[in-house]
Amino acid sequence: MDNARKAGRVVVLGSASQDLYMEMERHPTTGETVMSGDIVQRFGGKGGNQAVAAARAGAETLFVGRLGDDAPGRTYLDRLVGHGVDVTRVVFEPDVPTGTALIMLNAERDNMIVVAPGANHHVNEGQVAALQDLGPADVLLMPMELPLDVTAAAIMAAAGQGTRVILNLAPYAPLSQEVLDACFLIIVNEKENELMEGDGLRAPEVLVTLGTDGSRWNQLVVPAQQVDAVDTTGAGDAYCGALAAALVAGTDRREAMVAATASSAATVQHLGAQPDPKWD
Repeated sequence: MDNARKAGRVVVLGSASQDLYMEMERHPTTGETVMSGDIVQRFGGKGGNQAVAAARAGAETLFVGRLGDDAPGRTYLDRLVGHGVDVTRVVFEPDVPTGTALIMLNAERDNMIVVAPGANHHVNEGQVAALQDLGPADVLLMPMELPLDVTAAAIMAAAGQGTRVILNLAPYAPLSQEVLDACFLIIVNEKENELMEGDGLRAPEVLVTLGTDGSRWNQLVVPAQQVDAVDTTGAGDAYCGALAAALVAGTDRREAMVAATASSAATVQHLGAQPDPKWD
């Protein structure tokens, strides 16, 4: 086992989607039609975003997921490789499209997002079984855009192998208390935290992202960096990926949160959830 492997990996089991951006003066209300600019294709999906952020933060990063066996899927795979992400456990799903997200940005740069999961919802427990080589040095980072049974099975399997599991409970869906208890850390925004508590669910370690007010891990608070946001899409994913990378590298909680905050601040200063592989 080489030194890099001893240092641990960030393993992301999650979604990957093409993002179709539409810019408009304001978001439509129910039954209303508004005009937008041209559609621009970018790359997203919370799993893909978090894997890119972890790799850019310097962690050995493995992405596990499914793409459609189509042009967007092949292009996405090449993009992950360009960011230094290990894609050896990505599966191409025949006859199913790559996941797609429609992102509407208003003049204030706030977003509304609709997701068609496509191949992401074909991730199955067979891919979970392929994670049997995870160990205590690794971190399994998971958002919530895969089938819930797969998510729960992966958490329990990884925790049983001594792996630290970071669950980004977004988009929010209730999991059992047993599954949440198996996680090393739950990351939520303020609304997701309210929903979790409203369902009577608790976790011993909860990190709440607070937007422009920073983030709070239990009682530890780190302020946000004040920047001019261009696009807030993917800010939370950049935070999660960079935090996981810092924890794998052995940093303490505050230092990890500071690194994650910087990653999130950098992300909102460019269009799209992911930077170009050559972007500085």
